[in-house]
Amino acid sequence: MKHTKRKGGYAGTMTRLLPLLVLLSGPALAASGKIDSGDTAWVLASSALVLLMTPGLALFYGGLVSTRSVLNTMMMSFAAIAIVSVLWIFFGYSLAFGEGSWIGNLSHAGLAGLDNQVWGTIPEYVFVLFQTGFAIITPALISGAVVERMRFGAYLLFITLWSILVYIPLVHWLWTPNGWLAKLGVLDFAGGLPIEVACGFSGLIAAMMVGGRFGWPRRAVLPHNMVYVLLGVGLLWFGWLGFNAGSALTAGESAGRAITATNAAGASAMLSWMLWEYVHSKRATVLGAATGSIAGLVAVTPAAGFISPLAALLLGFLATTVSFWILAYKHKLKFDDSLDVFAVHGMGGVVGILFTGLFAFTTGQGKDPLTQFGVQALGLIFTVAFCAGLTFVSMKLTQIFIPLRVDVHEESIGVDLALHQESGYNNDDFGFSTQDTSNLAAPVLISSD
Repeated sequence: MKHTKRKGGYAGTMTRLLPLLVLLSGPALAASGKIDSGDTAWVLASSALVLLMTPGLALFYGGLVSTRSVLNTMMMSFAAIAIVSVLWIFFGYSLAFGEGSWIGNLSHAGLAGLDNQVWGTIPEYVFVLFQTGFAIITPALISGAVVERMRFGAYLLFITLWSILVYIPLVHWLWTPNGWLAKLGVLDFAGGLPIEVACGFSGLIAAMMVGGRFGWPRRAVLPHNMVYVLLGVGLLWFGWLGFNAGSALTAGESAGRAITATNAAGASAMLSWMLWEYVHSKRATVLGAATGSIAGLVAVTPAAGFISPLAALLLGFLATTVSFWILAYKHKLKFDDSLDVFAVHGMGGVVGILFTGLFAFTTGQGKDPLTQFGVQALGLIFTVAFCAGLTFVSMKLTQIFIPLRVDVHEESIGVDLALHQESGYNNDDFGFSTQDTSNLAAPVLISSD
């Protein structure tokens, strides 16, 4: 992701680091501080696409769970929109992108001082909005590992702590001039480390700490609505084009390369998953095609602006292969990652970040492939260890105040009723529940006479 600091502050540092940032981001960085209307319009549109991804995720996750958990599962994603948006304004953005070596300062708490400020060639407010979407969807993705048994209040507290302790530092280290991962030379165009790898491995730790669903692994939970799943994947794929191509922060060649690579990886991964399904079980499934496309889009996230379209096709195949065979033997694993966040996002992110180093040469970027691979591996190892440790801390802190999971009775009747006193689906022919399960006013039947 191309990040040019606003005028003023550490301008001298920016001058010295400009060659490094050009290497990291691909496209040349604008140092003039002048707003470009085309770049601004593209990043505004991309911001809307990125924000659309979280409702898409809610549909995707909601379709994958049982009917008794659909509202709670979807609400976890929508709650992340509210919590992280407020957090980002209060101090999240300032800590993530403010000046400082290990963490930003609070000079822009409440988004103070951003009037008339320019980030690259766009107003800084536009950059804030774009980054808000990234900060929202990352903890929302983690919810897929703990759905159907984690208490809603515990989840809200956890994602607040996790955003502060894990996401914000990773972003600062990777996407600011003084960040040590940036100085190391890690290539990550749109969030392979702070988003995909972070949510995947954090989800794994969270799933282990919350524990498996009642009856797992003997009792399988099948997707209750594949239409939701496909609608969700469609919105995610559509939004991912802005997610990756918008990270160029310009409406130029870098954005064009990124959007082409993103679509190519998603398409290749979907076909590859269907191929592996046929090899494994002689049939291709809708759920498999949907999962495969997500694995490819995950893997291309760190690579989008750095690799050629042909390399993106190969990357989609590689990511799908790794994720597919992990899930093929999922029953042998000792943790209940409900919606496969680790296998798809965590391991897809691992494949993406490592092969970004090997494939960046296809567009003439990065160091020589083996050297860049080593740099990528170092950044990956640190990120995994950091996320695992701080996710454990976040969960333990949450547990001090709120029990992490519902009891057996609450889980058996479903978290929708147990935690929200609502149901995603009603029972009688009129569409109204036969039981009074909420405090809402009774519905009024309107005669068709």
